[in-house]
Parts: sequence; C-alpha cells; structure tokens
Amino acid sequence: MAQTDMIFSGFGGQGIQSAGRLIAYAGMLEDKHVSFLPSYGPEMRGGTSNCHVIVSDEPVGSPILNSATVVMAMNRPSMDKFESYLEPGGILLIDSSLINREPVRKDIKVFAIPATQIASDMGNLAFANIVMLGKLIKETGVVSTENFERALKKVLPERKHYLIPDEMKALKTGMDY
Repeated sequence: MAQTDMIFSGFGGQGIQSAGRLIAYAGMLEDKHVSFLPSYGPEMRGGTSNCHVIVSDEPVGSPILNSATVVMAMNRPSMDKFESYLEPGGILLIDSSLINREPVRKDIKVFAIPATQIASDMGNLAFANIVMLGKLIKETGVVSTENFERALKKVLPERKHYLIPDEMKALKTGMDY
C-alpha cells in the first residue's frame, strides 16, 4: 500500500494550512484517500501552525500522525518539534532561509531549500510554501504537477487566480532546486 504521511509546520501566515489543503485536494483529484487535520493556536498569524496530511491508496484509519514519512518545517521551532516524528529514511524539508541549525538525525533525507529567499527574489514572500511543495512533490511523487495546478484553481479564491502562473513557476523552482 502506498501512503505518504506528512506534517507541515511553521509560523502562522506562512501558508502552512494552505500547503496542506493543496496537497490533500490534489490527492483527491488523483482518486486517492486523503486526510487533512489542521492545528493552530488562537494567535494564527505569527504563532505556530501545523497540519497532518495523509495521501493513501487505501482508506485512512486515523488523521492523527504519531510518525511521518515527510516533515516540511518552515521555521526552527517546527524543526525542533517535528524532526523526531520522522520515520527512518523519511524526508525532512527545511526552509534554510529561516532555520539556522543542522538536523540531529542521520537516518533521514534532508533537503534544505532557501524558500523564503527564493520567494523574496520572485517578488512575493507568499510563494515560499509553494517552493517547498515543489521539492516535496519532486522527491515523493505524492501528487502530479497537473493535479497540483488544478488544486490551486479550486483552493485559491477566484480573485487570486491571476497568481497561478507565478505559483507554478515557484513550484518548478522548488522542484529544480
């Protein structure tokens, strides 16, 4: 059975919940079983935010993850908290623009992407999560880029659809990094 258990985490306002929703929606478009479980404090913007996302060929038993095959950490507190959740051989994606320490684990694959800097260079800090998702999709194949783009059209409000071509450029930049 193919199943990808993912934890997305960062500061509120970094698009953590959006990233999780996009992957879950793209998984649904691929006729996969999905689960999306958001978690954030009342402060939202600036506080910590995380979500658990499962994309599977089989029905999902529980949306709560005690371990993960992928952790995407957009800030240091997120890496400090969730690095230990990774299964041996799992993938840790970190925003190296904001995380200034090396992972402790030696039994995982680590991809350090300066996503915030890349997004800044593209002229929109909101693309940092998409850059990270590009690397996640490239390394896991959890969803196709075509279904990710279709998910953007469904998840983003219509007034933001003009951003989709640039979002797809950000995704490709992350894939190629």
